[in-house]
Amino acid sequence: MRCSVALAALAALASSALARVYYEETFSAPDSIDSFKATKARDDVGAIKLSRGEWYGNENGSGLQIAEDARFYAYSAKLKRPFNTKGKDFVVQFTVKYEQDIDCGGAYLKLLPPTLDPTKFDGDSEYEVMFGPDICGSTNRRVHAIINYNGTNQQIDKVIQPRGDQLTHQYTFWVKPDKTFEIRIDNKVQEEGKVEDFWKVLPEKQIPDPDAEKPEDWVDGPVMINDTEDVKPEDWVDGPATIPDPDATRPEDWDDDMDGDWEAPVIANPEFKGEWKARQIKNPAYQGEWTAPMIDNPAYEEDEDLAVFNIGYVGIDIWTVKSGTIFNNILITDDIDYASKFGNSTWADFVESEIAAKKVVDDIESKKLEEERKAKEAAAKEAEEKEKAEAKEADVDADIEADADVEPASKAAAADDVFDELDEDDEDKVAAERAAAAEKLAAEEAAAAAEETAAAEKLAAEEAAAAAEKKAAAEKLAAVKAAKAKAAKAKTDKAKADKKASKKKAAKEAARKAKQAAEEAAKKAAEAEKAAVEDEDEDTVAHDEL
Repeated sequence: MRCSVALAALAALASSALARVYYEETFSAPDSIDSFKATKARDDVGAIKLSRGEWYGNENGSGLQIAEDARFYAYSAKLKRPFNTKGKDFVVQFTVKYEQDIDCGGAYLKLLPPTLDPTKFDGDSEYEVMFGPDICGSTNRRVHAIINYNGTNQQIDKVIQPRGDQLTHQYTFWVKPDKTFEIRIDNKVQEEGKVEDFWKVLPEKQIPDPDAEKPEDWVDGPVMINDTEDVKPEDWVDGPATIPDPDATRPEDWDDDMDGDWEAPVIANPEFKGEWKARQIKNPAYQGEWTAPMIDNPAYEEDEDLAVFNIGYVGIDIWTVKSGTIFNNILITDDIDYASKFGNSTWADFVESEIAAKKVVDDIESKKLEEERKAKEAAAKEAEEKEKAEAKEADVDADIEADADVEPASKAAAADDVFDELDEDDEDKVAAERAAAAEKLAAEEAAAAAEETAAAEKLAAEEAAAAAEKKAAAEKLAAVKAAKAKAAKAKTDKAKADKKASKKKAAKEAARKAKQAAEEAAKKAAEAEKAAVEDEDEDTVAHDEL
């Protein structure tokens, strides 16, 4: 039992030792993005940059971000060493974050042959595998899984839905030496099976027998027939559908010469039941649609090179409407266990903290939008009130202009001049005009004061909005710092827990070794004691013989 366990452990260690990583990039180094070279095949290639995004869970989680809207991107990076996957596991894994709330754009990788010329890389370049999400609108969404077989690119015969939110998600494509595969999103299997069942590149294993003929007595229809035992009832009325109304009478004033021959109006025949048809029953002779029997396809032949890839470069060849997509944690290896551990340490451990950081940003944005909405409502109300005041003022001016043909430069002085020039009989009229002029002056002064007050209120509102925006920015910064601190604490706590577990494991291993040493020592002591007894017995026999 112990021997088998030891052999299993040695096999696991040997497997781990044989595993190789052909490409691994977390973009943690400032110059890591330089490994991706832009093509020279076109001049309108969009720019890329290192970025963690507006929200993130991993403080050191920078990635390759698409930096320009409505552009093509064609970048490639060379693997550490070429990877021929024959007889090996093949794993490609990476993370994607559609931070811009994607409407139309791809986020897939192309794995390219060692013969690629990076300066000529474009959409027509030959590739071995294309894998990753592609979204355009609400209906055109899928995870591409395209393999090249004998120079032809073949898409997986299954639509796998990608993740379209604004969080980071991990995509994994694993092809095994036995020609089976798994596609995972966020460590959950989305599809699995035999490669030849999902990529129709080989002839069918079985085909209809081309020499088979349909038997002459084969009945393939109809499915239903009339029941020969069903008989039409004697009282069945199948016509006519309409009859003259028996209750109708000829009008007294009807004139045959003028109105023609009188006929009773037609009504539906109350006894009419329609055309009689026999009841339908299943045809007892029906055998169904005839199909030729299946036979082995002589053209089918298993191909050991199916899903065998020869890879030398990893490339990004996409077009996107809005920039912001972030690629990260790109891994190409022949060890799925290593890929799982790598994914946990670079993505899974930071999922919760990223969700928390995103919530903080969403809350701040919601608060800002609400404040902007209130400010717009206040401004609209103020504008409406100002418009009403101006309309009222215009009405007053019109009334005054209607009463006076000429408006003097000074309203109060003009009233006095008019009063002096008129006779005593017109004093009442002049007084009224003077009062109107005074009212107009007061209205203008009131309007000016209201306008001044509105301007002051508008300035105060703008200052308040600026202060609110500054406060929101400060709250956002504080929230991001808090999220960072939380993530750092989680990372520290995990490190402590790992260290504690490691110590516990080491202590347990030391105890096991001590126990093993004690057992070996006891065994040796027992063997020595047995040997001593055997020597004593031999001495006794020799003495007796003597």
